Amino acid sequence: MANPIRVGHVALRVGNLAEAAQFYTDVLGFQISLQRGQAIFLTCGHVHHDLVLVQASKATPPMDKNGPGLAHLALQVANIDELKAAHAELKESGVTIKLIVDHGVTSSFYFSDPDGNNVEFFCNNQESSAEGLAVMLDPNTSINEPLVLD
Repeated sequence: MANPIRVGHVALRVGNLAEAAQFYTDVLGFQISLQRGQAIFLTCGHVHHDLVLVQASKATPPMDKNGPGLAHLALQVANIDELKAAHAELKESGVTIKLIVDHGVTSSFYFSDPDGNNVEFFCNNQESSAEGLAVMLDPNTSINEPLVLD
């Protein structure tokens, strides 16, 4: 059996490469680490790339939002204060926030990129990975509770 140690990066096909790159850099704070042909590699500043944007063929129809494919891209921030700051900045930038929720192990809010891909910003609600896993494994954990970030 394969034994991956982490998710290395996510690659998204986008309808307009320049527009997507502008959103992910200017609005979400990624940095371009490489642009080559019809692909732009983006980093959060710690590894060579976390996200790749690839220009989709114009002949490719968009995916059905309820069909197979990416449900959302989750981006972690350090803590609840950073989550509140990101929430305020995105709202100020004109991004429509779709959902704000406490998942028990994380506090999160959701929105869409210019191509309609769902994006989640989240912070962990526990200090350690072990504590988070224990909460996740507890059948009494309450998830999807309302959360206020304003």
